[in-house]
Amino acid sequence: MTAPDLSRLTGLRSGKPTFYPQYRGAAERLERVVHALELISRALVRTVEGPETLICAVAEAARAHLSARWVVFALTDRTLPDAGPRRLVLGPDATPFLVDNVEGPPLPDDVVRCLEDIRSGSIGRDATVDTHHAFVPIVLDGGVAGAIAAWTPEHRTIDGTDHAVLSILASQTAVALQNSALYQRGQLLLGRAEQAYQEANRAAADLQARNAELEATLRQLELTQRQLGAAHRHQALDEERHRIARELHDSVTQAVLSAGMQIEVCRSDIPDTERGERLDLAKELTRRAVEQLRSAIYALNHPSDSDRTSLPEMLEQLCGAHTPGELDITVRVGGPPVELPGEAEHSLLRIAGEALFNAAVHANARSVVLRLTYRPDSVLLSVADDGDGDPARMRLMLRLAADNDWDGRHRGLANMQARAHELGGTLEVRRARIGGVRVAVRIPVPQPAVDAERDADETIGTSGNNAAPAHAARTGAQR
Repeated sequence: MTAPDLSRLTGLRSGKPTFYPQYRGAAERLERVVHALELISRALVRTVEGPETLICAVAEAARAHLSARWVVFALTDRTLPDAGPRRLVLGPDATPFLVDNVEGPPLPDDVVRCLEDIRSGSIGRDATVDTHHAFVPIVLDGGVAGAIAAWTPEHRTIDGTDHAVLSILASQTAVALQNSALYQRGQLLLGRAEQAYQEANRAAADLQARNAELEATLRQLELTQRQLGAAHRHQALDEERHRIARELHDSVTQAVLSAGMQIEVCRSDIPDTERGERLDLAKELTRRAVEQLRSAIYALNHPSDSDRTSLPEMLEQLCGAHTPGELDITVRVGGPPVELPGEAEHSLLRIAGEALFNAAVHANARSVVLRLTYRPDSVLLSVADDGDGDPARMRLMLRLAADNDWDGRHRGLANMQARAHELGGTLEVRRARIGGVRVAVRIPVPQPAVDAERDADETIGTSGNNAAPAHAARTGAQR
């Protein structure tokens, strides 16, 4: 069995006298390479700590391996935008002379030129190595992303092993920088995702709370709607009761009291002919009261007014029904008559009847002037008497009746005001020129009636302001 060839195991020939010096040199280089790889591995495992920590570790590994006086690490512009610091210079004893844009003591000219060349990208992909200077570019994705440069002192020369170590360090640094940037970006995205998740959880909890509030609100709304429906039904019934009460007060009650006044006049000393006329009128008023009561019960259709042709004629007939004894009533109509809706004429007739009834029964009046004035945009109805009524006291009673009239004693005043307001008009109670009380109601004329009157005036060619002949009716019983 032959002895093994030492040259095959060590790469050296044992027969030469230089065997041991070569062996020692190889062993030193091997130890230096192992130490350099250890430094590189320590630097690269700090990738997760961020680009700044990684770059500092790479520069320190190059300096420690070469015992360098100066070490430069720099990235070219527009490459690896997320990496930082982009420039790092370590001086003797690992003193930082430049960290990104923070400058320290002045740098040698060679170091400054090297930094400018790397930053501007005016470097190639080939490494440059001489006795005391090494320049190794950092190649990433086929392009130059930066470079590592080092200057060694006089006692430390750079050989091929150092060149290989720096090349490994540069290539692994490029990958580590890219991984570090991706890791940092991933961490950022993960943080945003976690924040979005937390916000989504808060939004879901808030939405759940709002849904609960909405369900509670819907339940409350349903309850409110039921209560509102009941209130509306109650209000409708209450309004209908008030409407029937107003109609009974303004029609049936006045007709019955007027019939009673006619019968009371018949008890006095009057001619038989007049007595018969007044009894017939009392009979007619009683019949009308029955019809009005039936109409109030069955939808208040007011059949007694349907056969009348105009409001002035109805007012003249009304004045005949409210003539107790020596009360003189004068009806005056001014302006061109305008056809009003049936409801408006009915309300004006009821207002006039209530005012005449008050003047006859409560004010002890002897004379009443009823005026109906048609104007282009409104109709004015006024009833003035010479009685002993007090307008201020009537206005006070009107306010009290509008607020709370439990016994119905002043319901007539409130009814007049309510009817005027329903027609969009106003009611005023003032002192009359003839000494008593003047009740005036002004309502607007509906627009179609105003337009029809204007068209008629334009067709005829007249001004339309000529007043119609005034109607005057004077009634009264002479004892």
